[in-house]
Amino acid sequence: MFGRLPILSGFSGFSPDWLRFDVTAGLAVAAVAIPSAIAYPAIAGLPVEVGIYASILPLVGYALFGPSHKLMLGPDAATMTVLAAVMAAMPAGSPEERVATAAALALAVGILSLLASTVGLGAIAAFLSRPILIGFISGISISIMVGQIGRLTGVKIDADGLLAPVLELLRRSDLIHWPSVTLGAAMLALLLILPRLRFPIPGPLVVVVVAAIASHLFNFEAMGIKVVGSLPNTLPALSFPTGAALPRRELVLGAGAVWLVSVSAGLVSARSFGVRGNFPIDANRELVGIGAANIASGLFSGFPVTISDSRTAINLAAGARSQLAGLVAAGALTALLLYLNQALRVLPVPALGAILVAAALNLIDISGLRETWRISRVEFVFALISMWGAISLGVLSGVVIAIAGTLLHLLLKDMRPRDALLGRAAGRPGFYKLHRVQEARPVPGLVIYLVQGNVLFFNAEYVKARIEGIVDAAPPGTRWLVIDASAIAQIDSTAAVMLGELQGWLAERGVTLAVAELHRDPMDILRRSGFLDAIGPGLIFDELQDAVGAFEAERRVIPAGEGI
Repeated sequence: MFGRLPILSGFSGFSPDWLRFDVTAGLAVAAVAIPSAIAYPAIAGLPVEVGIYASILPLVGYALFGPSHKLMLGPDAATMTVLAAVMAAMPAGSPEERVATAAALALAVGILSLLASTVGLGAIAAFLSRPILIGFISGISISIMVGQIGRLTGVKIDADGLLAPVLELLRRSDLIHWPSVTLGAAMLALLLILPRLRFPIPGPLVVVVVAAIASHLFNFEAMGIKVVGSLPNTLPALSFPTGAALPRRELVLGAGAVWLVSVSAGLVSARSFGVRGNFPIDANRELVGIGAANIASGLFSGFPVTISDSRTAINLAAGARSQLAGLVAAGALTALLLYLNQALRVLPVPALGAILVAAALNLIDISGLRETWRISRVEFVFALISMWGAISLGVLSGVVIAIAGTLLHLLLKDMRPRDALLGRAAGRPGFYKLHRVQEARPVPGLVIYLVQGNVLFFNAEYVKARIEGIVDAAPPGTRWLVIDASAIAQIDSTAAVMLGELQGWLAERGVTLAVAELHRDPMDILRRSGFLDAIGPGLIFDELQDAVGAFEAERRVIPAGEGI
């Protein structure tokens, strides 16, 4: 029945036998979600309960509209840091205004996701290359750790950036609350040790339970250690965040920044889990699920969410079969908010800081950076530039730098496309690159030039200069130059004009220009530009072999010695 309803594709093929797996997985996901739901809102200066709201309703939204049986959505540290930077640029001072702003951004992110899915822009969510995304998120992680100085020391820090907060702490060292430092350090040590001991219960959940019990027993609040405080024991009402304090331009631009980072990181994670769990990932359909989850979050006082690494990993490990696991997790978190919120009231803030520091450390992908260094030094440099942007110039500027880095990387790769001269090898059919096949020899009187990339406005002059240099260095008697266009997927008007100029330059030297194996789109551009008419249909060939055959036929008719 569920398979016939597109909005419930996460339940397709549901069987009663799956029930026990989904219930177990849902409870496990809820347990893992509690620490991040409580800790992550602090990054953006939001009340604790907002994190629980943003952990419940998105699960329901994705369960109804998401395509995957396995993926789980929720708060994400990188997304929260971008959200915090966006909110810092908006006039939202009171807690109520900050909640409304975060909810409005969630709605905007959801709408952007749906629009992107509608026009088939799922691929743009992977716009940030993996190395640049690794560098950017690593930079965000360092920013998160620096941002926890105040929670771990009890000192209010006003400075931003990397070094300024540390220097401010040193200047105000007399205000450090050492019991808070001791508690935070102990909880951080526990978070780092438990994974090494292969402890079966997630470290953040252990820290929440241990810190809450210790706070109750030893009355941390009386010792001057800040605690979470009272939480509401009701779910938020359905509401549409509005108000004069939400400037439309900043809202749209901020939502775009949050969307790009959160969805890019989320879909990279989704693809990784898809490979690991052997299930397909459709980026455009995932955008629908992510959009529904964010709209649900925004309508119920939440904030932007994305695909969660930790929750999805637990869901897969527990053997979930369908999105019923997400609904079970949402139900468990609802019960926590309604009936156990007093147990969370005494949770010490330094413990939340320790959880965020540990989460940030896990986001720094040292192995990914090492792998990038091994594979491509250039991409490693761009990863470092992206990291530097997020740390030194702020998260929003870091987004701009990450995008600019991606564009620059693409541009540099295409500005000087690879090329080669082709020839024949005795006793072997076809044509071979002269610099790679030792036996290959050029066809006498003919230059065959292969361009391995698009010819566009930013590299057209480079290609022209390369061809002119090759022709100038060609042996006397060269009469034809054939461009092998089999690897050229795109040509623009600038390149078309360049080819026309090149034809005239070659004609002055007695060299005929021919083109072989043009694809449809480049051929259309060259036809509309008049280039094909200028050289004539007899010099446009479907196959390179046909071009060489035409040259050899002409060579038998025209006496040798003409040409350059």
